[in-house]
Amino acid sequence: MADGNRQILLDRLPQGDKLGPEHFRLAEASVPSAGAGEVLLRTRYISLDAANRAWMQGATYRSALEGGQVMAGGALAEVIQSNVSHLAPGDTVFADTGWQDYAVAPGARLEKLPAANLAEGEPVTHLMSVYGVAGLTAYFGLLECGRPKAGETVVVSAAAGSVGSIVGQIAKIKGCRVVGIAGGAEKGRWLTDELGFDAAVDYKSPEFKRLLRAEVPDGVDVYFDNTGGAVFEAVLFAMKNFGRIACCGALSQYDGAPPAHGPRGIPGLIVTKRLTLRGFVVMDFDTQREAALKDLAGWVASGQLKVQEDIIDGLENTPAALIGLLNGENRGKRMVKVR
Repeated sequence: MADGNRQILLDRLPQGDKLGPEHFRLAEASVPSAGAGEVLLRTRYISLDAANRAWMQGATYRSALEGGQVMAGGALAEVIQSNVSHLAPGDTVFADTGWQDYAVAPGARLEKLPAANLAEGEPVTHLMSVYGVAGLTAYFGLLECGRPKAGETVVVSAAAGSVGSIVGQIAKIKGCRVVGIAGGAEKGRWLTDELGFDAAVDYKSPEFKRLLRAEVPDGVDVYFDNTGGAVFEAVLFAMKNFGRIACCGALSQYDGAPPAHGPRGIPGLIVTKRLTLRGFVVMDFDTQREAALKDLAGWVASGQLKVQEDIIDGLENTPAALIGLLNGENRGKRMVKVR
């Protein structure tokens, strides 16, 4: 075990400005000790998500962040010391460790991840991407909230990201026509050529709305929304009567100044089109988790679901990696390999 515990501190909260390196600071503390009912964890891979930025704006499904604290975040971590019976040194868990080398967590909140269930040659990082929050969010958000039927048109925003890239592939598995919204022609080609999307639309194009309507001439049955804002508005006007919208995130509103106005067409279009909008967080479906993991593993094994991971090396690079994610640099699940 190392003598020190490197930590990335959220030095100060962004105040209406975009997140930058100046908001973080690298510090070092002593390695903590596990008390009664606790475990000492060594972080291996830190998960990076748009939600990291949302936590800086106030309370969500977790407490708001404050300046001066260790930056919050989940990680794949190795148990180093355990004072609980169900975990032993060497076990792998997913825990809210924060951005640091070592963390202490209550053992009652942790469970051993079934690394033995990974297929031969499958990397442990799949436990955080396709079998972790990203994959489960895509699975439940689409299938439980969007409820697509074969032959329907599904549109997904932030389609090249960790959740969106999986949503689109699951929709194809279910027999839908899938249109992905992403930034830039290169990402669009990746979605169609590699992941099997039927079409991709560049939200950065000045012709975005026209291009979108051209790809969904008969309208949209299911929209999986990761962005909110102008993209949400554009798809809202293209929805069919009785369409379903799964509201997963609002990436357009997390970083920098908020938009001048909310999406137009609310509530009018929701009423006239008789739309169903459902917000969710993945924890809502914990009782169905094992069945979902079985489906996801089967699709990965068969080659129907391709897993894209974007791994950055070094704890010290975590702030830049999050800033890059917010600027759309990543394809698939972005994470940081701590050491």
